[in-house]
Amino acid sequence: MSYIVDFKNVSTVGLESSPVVDALAGLRANEARYFMNKYKHAFTVVPASNSQDTLDYVNRVLQERNIEFAAKPLETSRFQVENIKFAYVFYEDGLSINVMYTVDDAKKRAVGFKLSEGMEIPKELETKFKFARQKSALAGTIRGSFFVVKGEY
Repeated sequence: MSYIVDFKNVSTVGLESSPVVDALAGLRANEARYFMNKYKHAFTVVPASNSQDTLDYVNRVLQERNIEFAAKPLETSRFQVENIKFAYVFYEDGLSINVMYTVDDAKKRAVGFKLSEGMEIPKELETKFKFARQKSALAGTIRGSFFVVKGEY
């Protein structure tokens, strides 16, 4: 069952098992607000158990850097706006991953990592990436990093 994320009334639906549930819900709402404001796109998520194809796709892209997460995926989202394909995975530990893949410009393809407030940097990332901080009214302090995608997916 899909769920349109409401960024005005932040809900923890689908994320209840996370130890940082409120921060993760705020992070998810922050993404929803961004897509509504920039693209007029309603950010919709589905349970990870119903979206193996999206999980497989994101994991295939992560293999560029030999990254595989131990955390349990809770929800995913996959859509295209304009010429950009997006895939998201929200993990139980508070991590959010997004793959941004432009259809017509190989120079604008990246994987982004966002850490919910209150979570530690996952061991899979701690020695590979530096994280910048960003303040969000919905999510508190978000730490983020990224890498450029080199392969074709």
